[in-house]
Amino acid sequence: MGTNSQSPTIMKTEDDNPDPAQFSDDTAACIVSVKGLKENWQKWSDERREYQKHNPFSHDSRPTVVVPQKGQDDYGRPLQGSMTEQRGKDAHTHISREVEELCEVIRNIGEPRGKDGDGSGSDGKVVTVEFGKLFEHYVTISNKLVGILLRARKQRLVDFEGEMLWQGKDDHVVIMLLQ
Repeated sequence: MGTNSQSPTIMKTEDDNPDPAQFSDDTAACIVSVKGLKENWQKWSDERREYQKHNPFSHDSRPTVVVPQKGQDDYGRPLQGSMTEQRGKDAHTHISREVEELCEVIRNIGEPRGKDGDGSGSDGKVVTVEFGKLFEHYVTISNKLVGILLRARKQRLVDFEGEMLWQGKDDHVVIMLLQ
């Protein structure tokens, strides 16, 4: 078998910059495109290496960013200005609106009662509704009633007996709107 005399064999080192004019058009284009690929790969590699230095789960043993420790203000929080922080703020706003909407629904369909449980409604600060009735009204608004009730209880806006409410089983549990 013979060798292909049309393809020049080039032995290069890292510092060699061959003159594309000495090769055919196809070979020159190949050298230029390979050089571009190499530069693009190196750029991506450098960016990735820098990104991994900031990643607390990376195996890079030389972190350039000080990772917050337990007890510090930034511990467990996303980086300031990051997309994760923005998504968290948006979610908090959305949930707050749903809690406000739930309280408004309870005000509209509930019955005012005194804090001691009588039906006089003398102080007018407590509105009550049974879970079953609230569920029937609220199901057309959102399918997350129990989760929103738990969030509202955590914010001390409502109160009810038990840890969790189940449709059917807890239909007669009284939910009190505290504010």
